[in-house]
Amino acid sequence: MRLFHPLSLAIGLRYTRAKRRNHFISFISLVSMLGIGLGVTALIVVISVMNGFERELRLRILGMVSHATVAGYGASLEGWPSVVERARTQPHVVGAAPYVEREAMLQTRRVSGAMIRGVIPELEDTVSEVGARTTEGRFDALEPGEFRIVLGTELAYMLGVGIGDKVTVMAPEMRASPVGVRPQMRRFEVVGIFEVGMYEYDRGYAFVHLEDAQKLFREGQGVTGVRLKLDDMFRAWRVAQDLSTELGGVYSVRDWTQQHSNVFRAVKTEKFVMFVILSLIVAVAAFNLVSTLVMVVTDKQADIAILRTLGASPRLVMGTFMVQGLTVGLIGTAIGLVLGVAISANIDVIVPFLERSFGFEAMPSDIYYISTLPSELRAADVTRIGLLSVLFSVIATLYPAWRAARTQPAQALRYE
Repeated sequence: MRLFHPLSLAIGLRYTRAKRRNHFISFISLVSMLGIGLGVTALIVVISVMNGFERELRLRILGMVSHATVAGYGASLEGWPSVVERARTQPHVVGAAPYVEREAMLQTRRVSGAMIRGVIPELEDTVSEVGARTTEGRFDALEPGEFRIVLGTELAYMLGVGIGDKVTVMAPEMRASPVGVRPQMRRFEVVGIFEVGMYEYDRGYAFVHLEDAQKLFREGQGVTGVRLKLDDMFRAWRVAQDLSTELGGVYSVRDWTQQHSNVFRAVKTEKFVMFVILSLIVAVAAFNLVSTLVMVVTDKQADIAILRTLGASPRLVMGTFMVQGLTVGLIGTAIGLVLGVAISANIDVIVPFLERSFGFEAMPSDIYYISTLPSELRAADVTRIGLLSVLFSVIATLYPAWRAARTQPAQALRYE
């Protein structure tokens, strides 16, 4: 019969699948295996959900905020049509649109401040999703000279208005009149209500046509800046810088990461903290292997002594028990990877099923803007978690295997 090589692998696998006299050791091995599996599953699911929330925040914020903005530095941006045309020739730019943005006071029976953004609807649709998220009325009903306005849902609720109602917009500009100095104001007709799912925007933004905004704020033919949308949002800063350099002059360049860096930094920090905490849980489960293998080494003292008397080296004995511990760790990791990937990929089915079965709502829509539990499974995260679990398992086997390698045959066989 041909001897299996290497011998440590053969003996280690044999110990793993052999029936032990001590069933308690088998139970501890099973607990260690399941602990590793559950820890890996939890880590994959939580990280995938955090990725999903990060994606939802990014999409909702970028529904209002462009990938990059090129604005006049301390003054209006003149000649915006040529800027838009040159922006469209830049690599990675898929949309460019001018805008005028100023703070104003909106008045009906109630009064509320808001940010007024003047846009050209057909161009705005190329850089944002406000038009697609208009839940009442039509965003493209904004026409020059008609003085129409589209409000966020929370802002419309605050003002107590709906489609067809009138809103007085007062700009922070003063004009002389026969009765004295009066604020610049216009009456606008509400033609649309949008909801992007971010309170900051649904409560604080309103849209009018670009020409109406220029008249209201006395901007002439100038605009605040040009907003850009790219095929790769992470190139935003570089593309905007290249465009400003090509245009010549001094411009203010900003990208989406600068405008909302605190939000994404908080999400990233929270995700890192959750990764560390759950990694510690996986580590604790993996280090249960230490107690398991120590008991196995004690149980196999006679076998180890016989191997040593037959000429087995300490390295072979150490490798044997490392194989046994690593096998438990690999099986537990595999179970965790399969369960974690399955749950993360189907969380949009699992959560509604649990809600229907147990009669609860995980994220009520009247409380949370994100009313479903999002998930984004990334291969890099799964790979990283799997390798981390295997690494913990390898580290956990070192001490018991080293202890087995130091076994003295004479002492082990003394009472046999």
